[in-house]
Amino acid sequence: MRIESLMVKNPLCVDVNASISEAIKLMQGNSIRHLPVVEKGGVLRGFVTLSDLKQGLIPSMVGDLSLTDLMIKNPITVKPDEDVEDAAQIIYRKKIGGLPVVDDNNHLLGIITVTDILRAFVEMMGILTHSVRMDVKVGDEPDAFAKVSTIIQQTGGHVISVGLAPHRTQENIYYFRLSANGQDAIHQALENAGYEVLGVWQ
Repeated sequence: MRIESLMVKNPLCVDVNASISEAIKLMQGNSIRHLPVVEKGGVLRGFVTLSDLKQGLIPSMVGDLSLTDLMIKNPITVKPDEDVEDAAQIIYRKKIGGLPVVDDNNHLLGIITVTDILRAFVEMMGILTHSVRMDVKVGDEPDAFAKVSTIIQQTGGHVISVGLAPHRTQENIYYFRLSANGQDAIHQALENAGYEVLGVWQ
């Protein structure tokens, strides 16, 4: 999935010459926490967060602190044709809330945030659909996953998505998101085949 399919296009931004109070008012009035700073022509100059601006508001009233003093200069950016996974990795590793999306000339095209990526994850995993999650310990047999998947399908189950426990062990626990019907029969069929079903959640 490309970043351009998830990013907020033509996001709100603030001119590099704006005041700190103007930027805060813009962010609070639109309920946003990240704001790109641009110069004439929409070229990205920096990136600011609401918390950084609030911390600098009082000092700016008694001194000459400006928006450019508080903004993140040369922020990490991504391109619209990059994969969403790339953005997710950057956000996770750098512990940041969002990334400006720019073209080859550093013109601002959009912004992608933790919320956008979480929404994509929820949609891809089918979490908000009428479904159940069945956690199955498949063991370390090379073809165990294929066997479990076949049992589910042969018992009338429809697999929406599959996840693997992040801390992999020989137990290999898989999280199957299934359409919400026939889960009791699937549960029993898996147990009869020797696979342990750790739980079923709506």
